[in-house]
Amino acid sequence: MSCFRLENVSYRYDKSPVLHGVDLRLEPGEILGLFGHNGAGKTTSIKLILGLMTPTRGKVSVLGGEAGDPHVSQHIGYLPENVMFYPQLTGREILNHFARLKGVPLKQVPELLEQVGLGDAMNARVKTYSKGMRQRLGLAQALLGKPKLLMLDEPTVGLDPVATADLYRLLRKLRDEGTGIVLCSHVLPGVEPYIDRAAILTDGAVKAVGDLASLRRQTNMPVTLSLEAANGIPALEKAIVAASADNGLMIRSANGRLQVDVRPPEKMALIQALLDSGEVQDLGIHQPTLEDVYVHFIGSGGLAHRGGAQ
Repeated sequence: MSCFRLENVSYRYDKSPVLHGVDLRLEPGEILGLFGHNGAGKTTSIKLILGLMTPTRGKVSVLGGEAGDPHVSQHIGYLPENVMFYPQLTGREILNHFARLKGVPLKQVPELLEQVGLGDAMNARVKTYSKGMRQRLGLAQALLGKPKLLMLDEPTVGLDPVATADLYRLLRKLRDEGTGIVLCSHVLPGVEPYIDRAAILTDGAVKAVGDLASLRRQTNMPVTLSLEAANGIPALEKAIVAASADNGLMIRSANGRLQVDVRPPEKMALIQALLDSGEVQDLGIHQPTLEDVYVHFIGSGGLAHRGGAQ
């Protein structure tokens, strides 16, 4: 049973199309990164999965049932980008309230507050919480009832590096236990090591979806070789030119090393030839990052909308 499936889903607001022909799925034990510029359709997709809106066309199924069905919704955890709580209540009182709404045993409340690092502050009023502490409380709310589907919109906002690392360790643990997780974030370098697949939305459509390796193959973006010379830069540069089948190969110098961009199909032949030449002291290989792949797929039109990959 999939955590959710969007099949040929379209949505219109008044007469304006927001989503069109979206196909997307999430399986148990998987973390999906959902990325796109402002207005790309991420928030609309999340609201459709949560059952807060109904598609104009297509089908949305969640945990084997219909989006919005109360029996389905009780197995979903959701953390919005901007969390807001009653400032006069304590963290424990806030979480007790949400636990009652969700039909979750209250004994989970102190356990979750400890888990997200609010054990010492659970009896303090929320108005005394920092932004990061409110974000942790929002995460605890999303984890009530051990959800089968967890949807997180910018979960690291306000978190320091230690708390961010703790969050990602927790998400990996939940994934390994079978929870399906959707992670929206504009901090692409930070999220890259933790997702299993990425879905890139632009102008209401899924532009690309897959794991990072498959997305790199789709882009055919060059790999960068960083080379340290064994017998001097000129000799190494001459060896690169001799070894390359690409007469237009770009060679540049940076920090005493030569850097060369090479297409993936030509990478291994060039590396072998350079190693055989004896002119290479050290070699580094730098693959395109998630952010590089994202920029490739959204193109200049998407960049005009960007305030980060939101």
